Amino acid sequence: MKKYLLLFVFISCYITIFSQSSAVPFTLEDRDRIIRTEQEIKSLRNEMNTRFESLNTKFESIDTKFESQQLQINNLKESISDIKVLLLWGFGIMFSLFLFMLGYMIWDRRTALNPVRIKTETISNILRDFAKENVKFAEILRSYGL
Repeated sequence: MKKYLLLFVFISCYITIFSQSSAVPFTLEDRDRIIRTEQEIKSLRNEMNTRFESLNTKFESIDTKFESQQLQINNLKESISDIKVLLLWGFGIMFSLFLFMLGYMIWDRRTALNPVRIKTETISNILRDFAKENVKFAEILRSYGL
């Protein structure tokens, strides 16, 4: 049985070798087909090239838009930086004015209270002198701690 099977395999291989070795004639129709496919491939390649070129131009226009937007963003950053500097100067000036006003108020209060203090001391001295002459008035002054 093995012999028959082996013989069958060899015969089938032998037959297939001869069937594949038969020459296929190359006709004019085949040549025309090849020429047409080459032309179609060239036309497709041209279409692809035009599409790639159009995509490249679109990408370039998008790049220019991005560059212009980046320039606008940089201008905005510069403007914001200028505004920050202006605010810092403004707050610095306002703080300086507040400190100046506080100093002026303290100085003005001292100068305004000095004549009042002198008058108060004068009145106090006058009342003490009067209390030396009047005993009842001296008791009233002592009760108030003067």
